[in-house]
Amino acid sequence: MNALTPTVTVGELPASRKIHKSGHIHDDIHVPMREISLHPSAGEPPVTVYDSSGPYTDTNVRINIEAGLARLRENWILARGDVEWYEGRRVKPEDNGFAAGERLTPRFPIGNRPLRATGGRAVTQLAYARAGIITPEMEFVAIRENLGREQLRDKAIRDGESFGAAIPDFVTPEFVRDEIARGRAIIPANINHSESEPMIIGRNFLVKINANIGNSAVTSSMAEEVEKMVWAIRWGADTVMDLSTGRNIHNIREWIIRNAPVPIGTVPIYQALEKVGGVAEALTWEVFRDTLIEQAEQGVDYFTIHAGVRLPYIPLTVDRVTGIVSRGGSIMAKWCLHHHKESFLYEHFEEICDICRAYDVSFSLGDGLRPGSIADANDRAQFAELETLGELTKIAWAKDCQVMIEGPGHVPMHKIKENMDKQLAVCGEAPFYTLGPLTTDIAPGYDHITSAIGAAMIGWFGTAMLCYVTPKEHLGLPDRDDVKTGVITYKLAAHAADLAKGHPAAKARDDALSRARFEFRWEDQFNLSLDPETARSFHDETLPKEAHKVAHFCSMCGPKFCSMRISHDIRDAARQQGESDKGMAAMAARYREGGDLYMPVQATGAGSNETGSR
Repeated sequence: MNALTPTVTVGELPASRKIHKSGHIHDDIHVPMREISLHPSAGEPPVTVYDSSGPYTDTNVRINIEAGLARLRENWILARGDVEWYEGRRVKPEDNGFAAGERLTPRFPIGNRPLRATGGRAVTQLAYARAGIITPEMEFVAIRENLGREQLRDKAIRDGESFGAAIPDFVTPEFVRDEIARGRAIIPANINHSESEPMIIGRNFLVKINANIGNSAVTSSMAEEVEKMVWAIRWGADTVMDLSTGRNIHNIREWIIRNAPVPIGTVPIYQALEKVGGVAEALTWEVFRDTLIEQAEQGVDYFTIHAGVRLPYIPLTVDRVTGIVSRGGSIMAKWCLHHHKESFLYEHFEEICDICRAYDVSFSLGDGLRPGSIADANDRAQFAELETLGELTKIAWAKDCQVMIEGPGHVPMHKIKENMDKQLAVCGEAPFYTLGPLTTDIAPGYDHITSAIGAAMIGWFGTAMLCYVTPKEHLGLPDRDDVKTGVITYKLAAHAADLAKGHPAAKARDDALSRARFEFRWEDQFNLSLDPETARSFHDETLPKEAHKVAHFCSMCGPKFCSMRISHDIRDAARQQGESDKGMAAMAARYREGGDLYMPVQATGAGSNETGSR
């Protein structure tokens, strides 16, 4: 590798190893999971957890960023017999913002000859599901979602409120197929991103999270963005959106996709805007269409399309406190007002569907009129757009395109459930994908927390995927540390939602960590946590010695006031008392049988004829 080649974080997480589970319908499926080993004193098997980190945490795989990842799905795609290789479009100077010379990011070393559908067919997971076909991707995600359920199948306790969701005790490939056929779930899986490990987004599956990355006109580079992607999935991001807005968009995206084991999403209008010099009024359908094909050929798995921002809705935002806060929404609003015409995204939506169905690019129908402050939450502009997104969902479904719906935004807690209820009703239960929502506007620097509160709630109510928010929200471009903080915070929110919904296996990891905590197995506590490094670091700030890793206290309470240590003493005393109580109970029972207060002493040796004494 040369000096321009990015280096990325690799290696196992503490006490962890990568394992794979094989398919039954399709025998070439090997689904990755992470196994966390426990201390022998626990007397428990390893804890298996969902793993989206790809081969970067597999010590048996050699990572070469210049070669990209193995093409896991390529044979599955070709075996279906409905795609063809073709030359594809040539990369144009405007694809990279006219960057040249030293300012041009090097192209990915290996050329990517694209695939597309033959004969106008739909090569989408929705089309296959409607035809009754269980694809390898569907079996893959069924195995992935069943994490931990095999062991709990006979004793799972459904403790939660799912608000009408249909979460099964056990996920079968047929259940996955049926949910996709109904439009209630999607598997974002572009046929040109065969490196990706299939995952599913839907109300009746584990709540997923997305992490945003991307360069801007003033900061960041290809090396940083590739590492941010790898870093985000290491900590649990299920998908990654590349929201690049500066130069080199095409080349940076190619490096990301070729090395991404998770679905990659984009907002194509950002790159289209760069192609016309950043002038929204200069955008045309032709430029946007060319950008869609460019990105579909590269392997983008889902597009955010702000086709719900219509000319009649723009006046509804005039009296808002914060107006239109979506970048894509504001671009299209400006175009509509300048030309006094309906959005070309709305007018050409069926043509957009024809492009997406030829590559299996899923729709993420954008909420360009989402509220940017709690004062604007649930207003007419927001819900007018939502109604249009429901209309567009039906058009996309008619074309066999997979769809999810984007949601707000900034919403106070008491208005969150209305968003979920309206989306389910208006959009036919298509998966909901929300940014938070942020529940208050007073905490710049802490918006990962203000939004995680809303994210946990709306995830509980039925949202299928949560878009993370970092501490830099509203303030600047997130760096590597911000990405980790955002991902961990949203993994917490998603997991809390799974627990509240009564997911059959959600609490297995919680219970394992709780037992480790009560038994003072400090290393197990660290390793079972979402962020072992931070947990260990905080503990070691005050108790750094190895001997402290077996101590029956921490620095919060010390040895004399540790409630759990006291609980152990109480438990031991209760056991001793229990033995005494058992003896007393036995004596009482014998008394009731014989009716005498003084019972005979039992013989203590051979030949004894003593019957008692008064």
